[in-house]
Amino acid sequence: MPGIIGKKLGMSQIIQDDGCVIPVTFVTCEPNEVVQIKTEETDGYPAIVLGFDAYKNPSKNRKFKAIKEFRVENTEGYKKGQKISVESLKEVKAITVTAYSKGKGYQGVMKRHKFAGGPETHGSVFHREPGSVGTCAKPGRVMKGKKLPGQMGNAQVTLKNRPLISVMADKNLLAVKGGVPGANNSYVYIKF
Repeated sequence: MPGIIGKKLGMSQIIQDDGCVIPVTFVTCEPNEVVQIKTEETDGYPAIVLGFDAYKNPSKNRKFKAIKEFRVENTEGYKKGQKISVESLKEVKAITVTAYSKGKGYQGVMKRHKFAGGPETHGSVFHREPGSVGTCAKPGRVMKGKKLPGQMGNAQVTLKNRPLISVMADKNLLAVKGGVPGANNSYVYIKF
């Protein structure tokens, strides 16, 4: 199985036998359902599409709140409607976690890009502004990639090779070492 969809529960810590305290993020992964199987003949590449967190009153087209496609080398062994659980992660040591980070809204340059700002006293008019942004008449425009105010957060973040501390198959829980992007109860896409 190439991956699974889960929901972030929150952070805690695990104390090992030698006394080491490890910060972990708990992710619940209720059994995912195979929604679609893509093959080389029909779609041009082999993949499976998983659905997670089913609606209570599903419509004709929307049955799951979270859907994710995972590429596979071979689609044999997968059937539509098959359930995928955390049992497939028993031997996995490290995973790749993808989620959307917390949105922080429209922010200025001091918070967004760690600008120092200007002096706060003695009649200075320059406090939290970005300062000069343009160039001379030659380009006559603001260059691409200039650090300016704008939307902060709410971006897709991928963390690779995160150690998987424990798999609790009876509770459908994963304990991932360290933090995982996103707010509690947000969807997490796990590859291994």
